[in-house]
Amino acid sequence: MTDWPLVPLGELLTQVSDRHPVEAGRIYPNIGLYSFGRGVFEKEPIDGSTFGADYLFRVGARQFIYSRLKAFEGAYALVPDCAGGAFVTNEFPTFEIESARTSAEFLGWYFRRPMIWQDLARFSTGVGARRERLHPQKLLSHRIPLPPLREQQRIAESLSSLWARVDEAKRLRAEIQSDAAALLHSVFHHLVQGAAYRPLGEVAPIVRRPVEIDTDKSYDEIGIRSFHKGTFFKGTSGGADISHKKMFQMVPGDLVFSNIMAWEGAIAVVRPEDEGRIGVHRFITCLPELGLADPDFLWFYFQTEEGFEKIVETSPATIARNRTLNAKMLPRIEVPVPAFAKQRAFAALRAKVQSIQDAQAANQAELDALLPAVLDKVFKGRL
Repeated sequence: MTDWPLVPLGELLTQVSDRHPVEAGRIYPNIGLYSFGRGVFEKEPIDGSTFGADYLFRVGARQFIYSRLKAFEGAYALVPDCAGGAFVTNEFPTFEIESARTSAEFLGWYFRRPMIWQDLARFSTGVGARRERLHPQKLLSHRIPLPPLREQQRIAESLSSLWARVDEAKRLRAEIQSDAAALLHSVFHHLVQGAAYRPLGEVAPIVRRPVEIDTDKSYDEIGIRSFHKGTFFKGTSGGADISHKKMFQMVPGDLVFSNIMAWEGAIAVVRPEDEGRIGVHRFITCLPELGLADPDFLWFYFQTEEGFEKIVETSPATIARNRTLNAKMLPRIEVPVPAFAKQRAFAALRAKVQSIQDAQAANQAELDALLPAVLDKVFKGRL
């Protein structure tokens, strides 16, 4: 624990209410608050002619603001200079900060800690997350550890510097991922130029492998993520629990489609780690002909605009949730079939790109955990 004194926010913040009657015909710049301590954002301006309330409240730059309704999930922020003069409803209490004792930036960093949101959420009133509200007096009674002003400023500057470096790392990662995706699409487009197109049923026919369920055994099930995110281990089920279903064996290298979610990208290649897993009858498996079609190449084709459009056309329905991939139409989809060696070379390139992306995803998780860990140590006086 830190030896900094615990000071009620009521000694550091003064609630202000710059109330303005809403006038018909006037347009009011409007802001909102992101959850999870992510700051302020610009919303659509409010049209006084159609707005339902009688009053709006003008906020000033560098004031402290929070959302009564979303306080439980971290909707606290400092009003940036660019948002000074914007308007909010009475759901967003605002406060002047006692600058002689408190660094606004220090306070801003303090309220980016999930444990603080959870602590204050205990004082919210109402039933259900959509109705729980944190009253300003409850906020002002909260006590924060308060070091001397210069120490607050030093801490805030150090945290801002760290955040800038983390933000730059995230930006560079996004750039690399975008470049990698562009590279793959460019190589694929070049590869299929002039290639013959053949029906999917000729190069990767539908293969069904029914599983006779034993009620005394357990079975590992496979799932397919939407948006081309691949397969996943769905869980282990007892035979007695799934004996009423039609289940089929999934084999690594199968190109598999969810017939109810293919229109949303639930298409994948069964991975080596999926060996032995089974799937429901709604999963349509196609087995690429060896030496003719590579499953990863075909999977990528269905992620392109051209290929995915064919999946959507083969999933007719009047509303999205009723879209079902037609198993009789699927084999008729025309797919490009360049030389098999070229398909394999593309699949190898894609695997390398995926390994880079997987490494970046792991690093992303570390970066995401870095700031909360540092904040926790800072406000416990360990840094």
